[in-house]
Amino acid sequence: MEWLLSPIDPSRLHEISQGVSWHARLMVATWSFLIPLGILSARFFKIMPKQKWPEELDNRTWWSSHLIFQYFGGVLIIAAMWLVWGETGSYENAFFHKWVGWLTIVLCSAQYLAGWLRGTKGGPTEVERTGTIRGDHFDMTPRRNAFEYFHKSVGYLCLFVAWLTTLFGLWLVNAAIWMWIVILAWWVVLFVVFVSLQKAGRAHDTYEAIWGDDPELPGNKVKTIGWGVKRKNMMD
Repeated sequence: MEWLLSPIDPSRLHEISQGVSWHARLMVATWSFLIPLGILSARFFKIMPKQKWPEELDNRTWWSSHLIFQYFGGVLIIAAMWLVWGETGSYENAFFHKWVGWLTIVLCSAQYLAGWLRGTKGGPTEVERTGTIRGDHFDMTPRRNAFEYFHKSVGYLCLFVAWLTTLFGLWLVNAAIWMWIVILAWWVVLFVVFVSLQKAGRAHDTYEAIWGDDPELPGNKVKTIGWGVKRKNMMD
């Protein structure tokens, strides 16, 4: 127990302000739990395990959970930044954590902005509300294609950079050994879950999950976007 509670670097003290302490907790909660779970829900649960697809289309469980996780994470990020804004404490090697952290914030902000600018949905379910079946997503317009390539690639890059920032932060504050063990073990769990769901063929194409596998639909005439993402009829 004494070993677990001791700092990772015995040559330095583990002394941090309350603001930095809560900043770290909120950021770890966001980037190790909320954001990754939001990504898992969006990637692997577009078609739920017991959903009768293609009779039952557009199950929005993944969409709702993705939004909840990512927006709640965004709120915690803002709170965490406010807690250390103007922090005057001096820490060795703070440069790396600070600037990699800012890169994470820039990439994260770009993700939210891209989501807000992704265009309209369209499709049969939107006709009554909008008066037309046309939409950026239903028609897979250049705008929608650009969004999907950007959102999927930059999203994983942002998560990777955030994990680096977390490691720099743990070292910066000389976190206790048990913290390193718990966080790294959780990342291993996330990786195992990701690989398992990917091998199980759970990475369904968003378009097909929403509108079905009719080959005449606009989005089913083009290739899927994102590595490892396949249409269900390609998996069967």
